[in-house]
Amino acid sequence: MSTAMPTIPPDNPSRSLTLAQPDNLPHIGLVGDTYTITVTGERTGGRFCVIDMHIPPGGGPPPHRHDFEETFILLEGEMEATFRGKKSTVCAGETLNIPANAPHQFRNTSTKPVRMLCICSPAGQENFFMEVGIPVATRTTPPPKLGEKEEAAFIEKVKAPAPKYRTELLKEA
Repeated sequence: MSTAMPTIPPDNPSRSLTLAQPDNLPHIGLVGDTYTITVTGERTGGRFCVIDMHIPPGGGPPPHRHDFEETFILLEGEMEATFRGKKSTVCAGETLNIPANAPHQFRNTSTKPVRMLCICSPAGQENFFMEVGIPVATRTTPPPKLGEKEEAAFIEKVKAPAPKYRTELLKEA
């Protein structure tokens, strides 16, 4: 019995090469971190997006979950990742994949910045960041520091559109 091999669809000429050049990318300040959108879902037919993340010491998002896969490739530094309540240390050169819907968070507990690439599949998270974040000048420009009241207001601002982007903020990862 022979099994027919699946055929590869034809090339889609309406899609073009994406070349991410640092001077022409959106840099977004969010939760004390700076996220640079290098490849949008618009460029990949919604398949995935890529975000270059600069996480200063103490930085990282609050506990959350979402219904898409998220992969982190650490380029520089070391961070603590919490996945379903269990903490792990992730170092430069390592890759971490978070399954869809799983509670998680990451935090830079070191004294040096962390740089990592984040791949979300399918895409969409980049649009959430663009909607709630603050534009900043460069890949390493920190967003403005928020006081306690401003931070609480920001969290409320984030909660409103989160369901539209299939994201839920949690009390614990």
